[in-house]
Parts: sequence; structure tokens; C-alpha cells
Amino acid sequence: MINKRMLANFQIALEAVLANQLRSLLTALGIIFGVAAVIAMLAIGNGAQKEILEQIKMVGVNNIIIEPIVEQEEKKLDETSSSAGEEKKKFSPGVRMADAEAILETIPDIAAMSSECIMETVIIKDGFRRSAKLVGVMPAYFELTSFTLHEGNMFSEEQIKGGLPVCIIGKSIQARFFSTQDPVGKTIKVGNQWLEVIGVLDERLISEKSISKLGIRDYNMDVYVPIKTFLMRYRNRELITSTMLKAATRNNNNENNGEQQPANYHQIDRLVVQVKDAALMQPTAEIISRMLERRHFGVIDYQITIPELLLKQQQRTQNIFNIVLGAIAGISLLVGGIGIMNIMLASVMERIKEIGLRLSIGAQKTDIVTQFLFEAMMISVSGGIVGVVLGISLALGISSFGDFPTIITFSSVIVSFGVAATVGLVFGIAPAQKAASQDPITSLRYE
Repeated sequence: MINKRMLANFQIALEAVLANQLRSLLTALGIIFGVAAVIAMLAIGNGAQKEILEQIKMVGVNNIIIEPIVEQEEKKLDETSSSAGEEKKKFSPGVRMADAEAILETIPDIAAMSSECIMETVIIKDGFRRSAKLVGVMPAYFELTSFTLHEGNMFSEEQIKGGLPVCIIGKSIQARFFSTQDPVGKTIKVGNQWLEVIGVLDERLISEKSISKLGIRDYNMDVYVPIKTFLMRYRNRELITSTMLKAATRNNNNENNGEQQPANYHQIDRLVVQVKDAALMQPTAEIISRMLERRHFGVIDYQITIPELLLKQQQRTQNIFNIVLGAIAGISLLVGGIGIMNIMLASVMERIKEIGLRLSIGAQKTDIVTQFLFEAMMISVSGGIVGVVLGISLALGISSFGDFPTIITFSSVIVSFGVAATVGLVFGIAPAQKAASQDPITSLRYE
């Protein structure tokens, strides 16, 4: 009996909604856009968080990065280096391999370390020439940066200690120079040296945003050699060479013309230190800073950064942004709910005679309440369904045309749809109770 009454009430509510399709659609717009906004905003937030996690993985977990600074000078044009009373410039040996060894020996909480030497060079093979970066690294580099081999082998102990002419290439290098053959075991000319390719790295997908924000280069176009190979066969700024003397002469001439250019005297270009525990990163960075300041005789010609902390701060900012966006989308749902209540109250006033007629022929007040609740629920649920479709379409459109990663989760769809249904139920109660409280006799006489 109860099920039949419920079904009858549902049919009456459905007929009422279908009889006023345009009004029902306009009433549901608030729910539609609210649900769509919630799904799209959550998809954007999830995509941003995933990208941040990928960036953290790319720069390595618990890593501290030390980079040299080519010291700049500032003085008046009429000042000369022989001016009386001028303070003598402090000497610094620069960031070098000896610093890396001292850090590794002194600080107990270091899990791994890799020094890097980077130089712009040219790759030549089979009459094809292309600029690229040559990177001298220590064995721990690939683990620190989460690189994996696509094929071939990592550097052996003999190749590392002997400074042998071997290299590991990025995936884009393979695609450009070895598109039709296996590169492992082949030779390639990098700069003025022929190197044997012993391995190829897996491709690293890097967004333009990551490259610009984090200074991450396109690793797929890099050639990696043991750092001893780099220092022995390419460039070692710790050694005085004829090229360096010529550069110093040029700088001296430029200085006389007022155009002095600072020389890069650092042996290595980057030092990556991995700490065992994330909680020790900040104190370890402070110890390294004091240690380098002492070793460089008080000259601060280096900078220490903790990319993971910067990225986590960015993630916290993104989370706050997501909460704000979610709140705005939630307000849209609230406005949609108020719209449902407003229209349903107006509908009650329009249908007072209908309500009085139903009550006079035996309908109970619970039937009237159920009927109007069903109407409100139909509007909100149908709006929720359309909103889910629109929200998913918006998220996919942003991902396709906006070059921004979006991730649509099942939970976000369920939550937004559930909230829409709940809004219809909650904001339909007041109109339903108002309809049920009508006096049948008064309602039948209502004009």
C-alpha cells in the first residue's frame, strides 16, 4: 500500500515537472553549473597536484642543490684596482670536487651525492650536426634524479676511474642520430672527442612550465659522461690552460675599456646532495652553507636551494587555491538550491487548488510533502546528471585545448552529484511543508 502511494506521488510529481519543462530547466541551471564547476575545479586541482609530484620526482627526493655564482663586481668608473685604501679582493677557489668530497666525509646524514659539470657542445654524426649539452656526472646522479635505462648499461667502475671516452645518451639523441639502428656500442662525436655509447635513458616527459619555473632542462637532449672523463677530456677550470690565459687577457683588456666580464672559475657547475631524512634537510643545508663559506674564505660565490621545499610550498598554495575554487563552486550549488526553493514556493502558491483537491479526496499531508519533495529531487538530480556531463566535458576540454593536466576522479563525481541531490532534498522541504499545511476548504475557494 505504501509503495503504491509513493509511486502515485512520484507520477504526479513527474507530470508536474514535465508540464513546466522550461521552468524546471531554468531552475536546474544553478545545480547544473554548480556541479560542473565542482568537477572541473577538482579535476584542475588534481592535475596540478600530480604535476607538482612529478616535478618533485624529477628534481629528486630530499635533494639539496648547490650551484656556483660567478661573482659580480660593482665600482665607480673613476676607481682603479690600485686605488689607495681599497680593500683587497678576497680569493675563493670556487665550487669544486674537493668541496663535494669534504661534504661527503664530514656530514653523516648524506645518502648520496653527485657533482655535475655542464657545457654546451655540438654532436656530429653522419654529416648531421646538432647542439646539445654534455654533462659530466658521478654514478649516483641517475639514482638521485630517478633516471632509468631504456637499454644498455650504466658506467662501470673502470670507466669511471679511468676517465674512458664513454657516454649515455638521452632518448631524443637516439631518435635524431640513431633512428634506424641500435646506438649501444656505436660511436658519436661530441665536441672534439669520439665517445662510445654504452646506454640510452628512458624518455623524460617535461612540460614547458616545469622547464621555465624550475630551470629544468630537456634531459632527453643531454649526453652524459663520467665526471672524470669530462674533467680530463673536455674542461677543468681548476687547471690553468692557455685558453684560460687568453680569456684572462681579453678580460683585462675589457677592464681597461670599462667592460670587465667576470670569469667563471668554478670547477663544477652543480652539486646535488641527497639527505637520508627529510627532517634533516634544512639543518644539513645550513651546515653545508657554513662549511662552504669557510672553505671559500668568506666569499659567498654559491647558492643553496632545496627544490622539494619550494615545490611543497607551491603545493600548499595550490591546495589553498583549490579550496577557494571549491568554495566558489559550492556557492553555485547553494544558489541553485535557493533557486529550487524559490520556484517550488511559487509553484505551491500556483497550485493551491490542486493541493486542496487532493486533500479533499483523501490524500494525506504526507502525500503532499512527498509529491513536492519528489519534484525538487527530480529537478536537482536531473540537473546533477547534466552537470556531471558538462563538468567532465569542461575538464577534458581544458586538458586538450589549454595544455593543462586535469584528472577526473570517481570520488569527485560522486561527491558533486550527492551534494546536488542533497541540496534538492534540503531546499525542497520548506515548500513541501508549506504545501501540506494548506487547509483543503480554503484551498478549494482560492482564486
